[in-house]
Amino acid sequence: MDVDEHAEELASALGVDKAEVRSDLENLLSYSVPIDEAKQSIRRKHGGDGGDATPTTKDVADVTPEDGNVTVTVRVLSVGQRSIQYQGEEQVIREGEFADETGKISYTAWEDFGFEPGDSITVGNAGVREWDGRPELNVGQSSTVAVETTPVETPYEVGGDSDLVSLRSGDRGRNVEVRVLESEERVIDGRDGETTIRSGVVADETGRLPFTDWKARSELREGHDFRFEDVYVREFRGVPQVNLSEFTTVTPLAREVDVDDEAPRMGIAEAVGSGGLFDVELVGNVLEVRDGSGLIERCPECGRVLQNGQCRSHGDVDGEDDMRVKAIVDDGTGTVTAVLDRDLTEELYGGTMDEAMAAARDAMDKEVVADEIRERIVGREYRVRGNLSVDDYGASVEAGEFERSTEEPAARASALLAEVRS
Repeated sequence: MDVDEHAEELASALGVDKAEVRSDLENLLSYSVPIDEAKQSIRRKHGGDGGDATPTTKDVADVTPEDGNVTVTVRVLSVGQRSIQYQGEEQVIREGEFADETGKISYTAWEDFGFEPGDSITVGNAGVREWDGRPELNVGQSSTVAVETTPVETPYEVGGDSDLVSLRSGDRGRNVEVRVLESEERVIDGRDGETTIRSGVVADETGRLPFTDWKARSELREGHDFRFEDVYVREFRGVPQVNLSEFTTVTPLAREVDVDDEAPRMGIAEAVGSGGLFDVELVGNVLEVRDGSGLIERCPECGRVLQNGQCRSHGDVDGEDDMRVKAIVDDGTGTVTAVLDRDLTEELYGGTMDEAMAAARDAMDKEVVADEIRERIVGREYRVRGNLSVDDYGASVEAGEFERSTEEPAARASALLAEVRS
């Protein structure tokens, strides 16, 4: 159902002008207010009770984005807090995960209903929306929360403790214990004007992730170990990012977090299935060097690769010379595009960009550079390390390292066979 259909439904039920309802609805949605909450707000404005039809009682696994309102009996796994803009004003929301024996589901509570991790509750008249392709519960003014005396059985662990490699975009109310590897304070153009934040990279025993501290805590210095309680995770440049809000508790650790200098190695299918990873290592055979590799030109304004001297954003521009490689890597479980910058491309080519441009002039063909790289790497096994992002166009790794694999082929084949069979 689109905005116009929602407005038609509301106007008919409330007996008011459709144009006014549509305007109010679009205004609320522009502030990222969930559609069910927006509709309830409009009903209250016009004297309604904010309610919809009688909600259906469902198990968590049976809740779908097509459900309007549901009632669920669940155990609270985690509770986080965050401040957002709601109808132009600051509002604190609670968010985390509920679970029953059938599954888990994320929630956003627009009021403080007083429940804590471990509580068993029945949530009545919760709205359902889709978030990152999955259903999410919205618990608002028209919802009810009742404590259950009999604990809800669930196979999931209560609490938000997690390691970095397990975090996914959309996670809320998580707790991590990390070492700060990189940290800098900077000023950005935020929703309230210039905002000072602190950002960098944190690590634990399982991996590394970028972080942003919206409170810009000065104690988050490089080489120090902390426990962060109540962080949320959002996608940034295709990979998960740990976000600290004003509600995040930061506690120095007495222990040193054991950080591995090596990136976690994963099969390509597993890595792609994660939806995005920061600093991962993959090993596979190069099947192809894609068009657009070798010598290229970039827009001096935005850095996009030019096509026939044209930038899709800035039109006809004087391009800046660059080099790159886009290599298709396959490990038997899946494929990924490894994107190599100028430095790595020069290493593969075996010469500088100036030397590559001279070779192209001599041959009167830029493709000789890409062809030379193809001859060197296609059909050979390589190890690639970098940041993996997944979008509608596929999976790609912004490579920081790209080297010939030194593993024995027989050992590699046995490992792949065991992975496929597991």
